[in-house]
Amino acid sequence: MKTLDQIAAELQGYDPQALSAGQVLDFLSRLVMPVQDVVELPLMQASGRVLARDVVSPFDVPPHDNSAMDGYAFDGGQLTDSPLELQVAPGTALAGKAWQGSVQPGQCVKIMTGAIMPTGLDTVVPQEFVSVRTVPGQAEVITIPPKLLRAGDNRRLRGEDLMQGRPALQKGELLTPARLGLAASLGLKTLAVFRQLRVAYFSTGDEILSLGEAPREGAVYDSNRYTVFGMLSRLGCEVIDMGVVRDDPALLEAAFTRAALEADAIITSGGVSVGEADFTKAMMKKLGDVAFWRIAMRPGRPMAVGRISSTKSASSPVSTSAGSYQNNSNPNGAILFGLPGNPVAVMVTFLAFVRPALLQMMGASASPPPLLKARSTEAIRKKAGRTEYQRGWVSTAADGSLQVKTTGSQGSGVLRSMAEANGLMVLHHAQGNVAVGDEVDVLMFEGAL
Repeated sequence: MKTLDQIAAELQGYDPQALSAGQVLDFLSRLVMPVQDVVELPLMQASGRVLARDVVSPFDVPPHDNSAMDGYAFDGGQLTDSPLELQVAPGTALAGKAWQGSVQPGQCVKIMTGAIMPTGLDTVVPQEFVSVRTVPGQAEVITIPPKLLRAGDNRRLRGEDLMQGRPALQKGELLTPARLGLAASLGLKTLAVFRQLRVAYFSTGDEILSLGEAPREGAVYDSNRYTVFGMLSRLGCEVIDMGVVRDDPALLEAAFTRAALEADAIITSGGVSVGEADFTKAMMKKLGDVAFWRIAMRPGRPMAVGRISSTKSASSPVSTSAGSYQNNSNPNGAILFGLPGNPVAVMVTFLAFVRPALLQMMGASASPPPLLKARSTEAIRKKAGRTEYQRGWVSTAADGSLQVKTTGSQGSGVLRSMAEANGLMVLHHAQGNVAVGDEVDVLMFEGAL
C-alpha cells in the first residue's frame, strides 16, 4: 500500500496548495481500491449494484429466427421489380409455438410478431403494406408492392441479440433496469455482485444544529447531512449516519475511530479550511495519513483526503445497531474525504471527486458522466487558472439546441440556487470569461442529485 507522499510523488506538478481538478481525480484514482467481497443476490435485490463476474449467455437470444412484425412470411428470393402475388397458406404462425404447416412455392404464411419463422421463409412483409383479396373457391391472395422490401427484411436472426457462450454482461457494470431485464431474459434468478460499500458520514462544528433543536444565535441547521445521505443512497451505498460531532477532541476521536472500524469510507463536512483553528484537522492527522489541499476550483477550495486507521485508537470491534462489526475487508482503515462546510461546496466536491472515487471502490468500471454542450444565455466572468462549477438550468431553445442559464447567486452557501438547478456548468481550468452564445460544458444532475 502506497503512502500519500508516494502517490503525490507520482503526479507531475503536485502542489497541495494549488491542485487542479484533474490532479485531484488522478490522485484519488491511485488512492482508492475496490472492495473484494462478493454476494449472490436475487435479481429484484440487485438493482444499482455492481456486477462481480461476467454473465455468459447460456443460449442464443433469440433462440430461433423470428418475425419482427405482424404480417406475412415468405421466401424473399421471389422478390423482383414487379408486384409479387402470394397465396396465403392455411393457419397462422403465432408466438410461443412452432407453425406446423408446409409452404409451397408461391405461398406465404400469416405470422405474428415473435413467432418462429417457418422453414424456408426468411422475409416478412408488414400487414399494413399489402393488399388482400379473396379468390372464390381459393385461399386469400396478397399483393406486395414492388421495391418495398429486400430479402431478409423484418426477420430477427437467431443469436442476433446474444450468442451462446458470449458475455452478455461484464464485470464492473452497474446493474441498471435494462441490464436486470437482460439477465432475466437469460433465465437467471441471481447475480454475483460486489457487496455494498459502507460509507460513514458526520458533520462537525459547535455551530451546527440537528433537526428538532431550538434555533440559537450564530447556529445553522445541518443541511449537509441530508444532501450527503441522499447522494450516497442514490449511489447504492450503505450509509452509516453519525449525525453531528461537536468540536471536542474526545468526541472527534471516538467518531473517527468508530467510522474507521465500521466503514470503507468516511465523509465529513467542515473543519478543513486552511488556517482554521479547530480540532478536526488535528484529529484527522493523529489517526491517519491525511493530506490537506487547496484545490483550484470554485466553490469548494479546501478538502482533506487520506486514510483513517482502524487500529491507532481501537483494537477491538465496536458495537453498532446491527451488532459488533470490524472492517476486516480493509485492514488499512477507511478512505477519508474531508469536505468543506458550505452546503453547495459539499455537493460540488462530492459530484466532482467523491462520487467517481466511490464508484471505483464499489468495483464499477463506469466511465465519467458525459458533459453536454449548451449555449450560455448570459455573460459569465471567469478567471483562468481554476475550474468553476456554476449552478445552471438547461433547457431546449427554439431551434432545438440546448441552452443554459445560471440560477442566480453563486455563493457557496446559497443552497436555493442548487435546488433550482438541473446541472452544473463546468468552466474548465484554462477557460476565461464566457460571452452570451458561447458553448459551455454541463454536468447534468439526473441520477446523482
